[in-house]
Amino acid sequence: MTITAAENRAYDYDDLPALMARMTGDEKHGPAATSTLDVLWVLYDRVLRVTPRGRDDPGRDRFLLSKGHGPMAYYAVLAAKGFLPVDWLPGFGSYDSPLGHHPDRVLVPGAEIGSGSLGHGLPIAVGTALGLRAQGLHDPAVWVLTGDAELDEGSNHEAIAFAGPAGLERLHTVVIDNSSARHALPDGIATRFRAAGWSASTVDGRDHEALYAAFTAPHPGRPHVVVARVEPKNA
Repeated sequence: MTITAAENRAYDYDDLPALMARMTGDEKHGPAATSTLDVLWVLYDRVLRVTPRGRDDPGRDRFLLSKGHGPMAYYAVLAAKGFLPVDWLPGFGSYDSPLGHHPDRVLVPGAEIGSGSLGHGLPIAVGTALGLRAQGLHDPAVWVLTGDAELDEGSNHEAIAFAGPAGLERLHTVVIDNSSARHALPDGIATRFRAAGWSASTVDGRDHEALYAAFTAPHPGRPHVVVARVEPKNA
């Protein structure tokens, strides 16, 4: 639970649907938003070492939203955690709102990257992990959230293939699996990462305890991926 400075009130997981309901703009990616809600909450509530006051701290954890279309859940969680004012939410998607249909790192407090074309987030996360290691910053973790369909992109294949042999232990990927990938096989996502030298777990993407256990599982010397299975996109 978090007390936001602006309203001096507490927000918890049960408040997220109401926060999302404040965003009444033209949103065409509802499943993309709702599919990420539980993962985002567990990360920001229990895992990520980043706060509104410390969002520029070099020692903070980095969270990169690659699955940036349909960002309502992301904005709701950031608002609940005090990164941005709750009263920004009703303006979502409007001309003069900082909350666009893709997050803009210049406009959205706490956003590490601006998302756009699918497939960019994981390569950026690899570069971020490499950059932190080169600076001698070994404590910050780098987290990136992608969708299963994004893994069709060649840029992600190259990032996966590089990160394992590079031993990027502080790199973590969460893949939202809502059966959107065109070339999916049973357990194929986790198998693909394992073949490239990653530690991998597949869990129920709505089960907070299972997500937390997977997010905090040790993986010495290897990057880690958590495949979070949720209901199919068109169910």
